[in-house]
Amino acid sequence: MVKSTIKDVARVAGVSLKTVSRIINNEPTVRDETRQKVLAVIEELNYQPDMSARNLRGNKSYAVGLVYDNPNPYYVVEVQQGVLAACRELGYSLQIHPCNAESANIVEELADLVRHSRLAGLVIAPPISEDDAIVDALHARGIHLVRIISADKAPKGDIPCVFINDRAAAHAVAEHLIGLGHRGIAFLWGQEEHHSSGERFAGYRNALLEHDIPVDDGLILKGEYSFDSGFRRTLTLMEGPHRPSAIFGCNDEIAAGALAAVKSMGLSVPADVSIAGFENSPFSKQAQPPLTTAAQSIGDVARQAMLLLVADMRPQAGQEGTATVNEIIPELIERPSTGPATA
Repeated sequence: MVKSTIKDVARVAGVSLKTVSRIINNEPTVRDETRQKVLAVIEELNYQPDMSARNLRGNKSYAVGLVYDNPNPYYVVEVQQGVLAACRELGYSLQIHPCNAESANIVEELADLVRHSRLAGLVIAPPISEDDAIVDALHARGIHLVRIISADKAPKGDIPCVFINDRAAAHAVAEHLIGLGHRGIAFLWGQEEHHSSGERFAGYRNALLEHDIPVDDGLILKGEYSFDSGFRRTLTLMEGPHRPSAIFGCNDEIAAGALAAVKSMGLSVPADVSIAGFENSPFSKQAQPPLTTAAQSIGDVARQAMLLLVADMRPQAGQEGTATVNEIIPELIERPSTGPATA
């Protein structure tokens, strides 16, 4: 099959090569009617811009990097898909770069990545994005970047950011459990180096205090964002002297592990124990029963991050007044894993 070229697009659409180029580069100086016609032809011909050639032809780079340090495959795939979707919309290519957030040379590593690969900028995911020293060092080197972080309010500074208000969402999950009559609500942390863990715990804690429910340290267990960690900690809780009536896992993997542990003991969910998670990942949807959770579309978050990055790098490509900070609050989804507390 012969690969379509930009000349083919211009010919079929009945426009000039320059017009097609402007549309591929997402420049605003093209009428919407013309833009839609050309985009339809691009889709019809399955035209793919040659990013390497574009990068070599001028000073502008049309490639960005996605930087992350996260072992969760579901998170990684969703982030990649979200950034890639925006890249395709805006005519950019994407380079994936997993790395170690605790590396002593992380700043040099990322600076070299940008320089050697001629990247226009970086989309940085947690926990790297939540390390101010790393972010500030990269920004000081003139590297365009956008952060994805967990926070209850917009961070200070002029670096573009998508922040997820995990605290507000976790508060809603805890309020849901409290509204069902639960008082002994356990909380299973994720890794402490992820801000999301602390933010979700803060939301849980605040909800309990607002209802005059003591925060019982015996029902709060540190651990990891994993199924196995959720399973082991739940066995510890359920075999302890004060069995909880509800368990709030810091993510859906933890909650799914908790569900499996409860079932392994011959107990029923939610009749004996209610269980809730966070993120609305496949773990929450495929569990039996499906898990109450806070819906967080990682793909949408990542896509918004890429749009903010391009708006920062090329203001002419974005709309006037484009925000440099976006807030997202995951929404509570009630499912059969939570029910009224039993006496």
